[in-house]
Amino acid sequence: MTLDQSTLDALWDSQDPAASEAAFRRALEDPEYDGVARAELTTQLGRAIGLQGRFDEADALLDSVSAEQDPTIAVRVLLERGRILNSAGQAAMAVPLFEQAAELGEHLGEEFLAADAFHMLALADDGHAESWTRAGIEYTSGAYSPRAQRWCVALHGNLGWHLLDAGEVHRALIEFQLAEQWAERVGTPGQVEWAREGIAACRAVGE
Repeated sequence: MTLDQSTLDALWDSQDPAASEAAFRRALEDPEYDGVARAELTTQLGRAIGLQGRFDEADALLDSVSAEQDPTIAVRVLLERGRILNSAGQAAMAVPLFEQAAELGEHLGEEFLAADAFHMLALADDGHAESWTRAGIEYTSGAYSPRAQRWCVALHGNLGWHLLDAGEVHRALIEFQLAEQWAERVGTPGQVEWAREGIAACRAVGE
């Protein structure tokens, strides 16, 4: 069976992809994980490798994962292939993969992964960033899982920075305030601080 997202969260160090790579390699040596769990861990190992700029190695690793084992694995493979392409400067090629991941994730009820796909669509398809973000917020705000709802922090916050960069300070402030509300409700202390940094940036522009 697939792993709970909290298990994967515990292995990730978002500030240190090399440490994350080492953690996932250790996990893959643990005999308690079955084939589906190992496939899921492998997708995250590929992501950690890709974050270090080793795109060919990451892509080859994803080639070794059989997405037919479980539909959730298929969503993760789509997401990670898209991330590799996006990080390698091929955002246009990544967009269809993220679209497929969002559609399949929604169909499967994989709220966290569908929200992640909307988040990546907004980053990769800059010309439609706001519309993808709005779609992600609409979906994620109605999620059952608090872990999935936490994506609202990133979605509102990213949209806030996007609008602030475009000079739309008032609209940006609203998004940061919404990000703060979600962070206080389901997020982490770091996310609360991040949202408040956006609010402060808006107020500094307005002074």
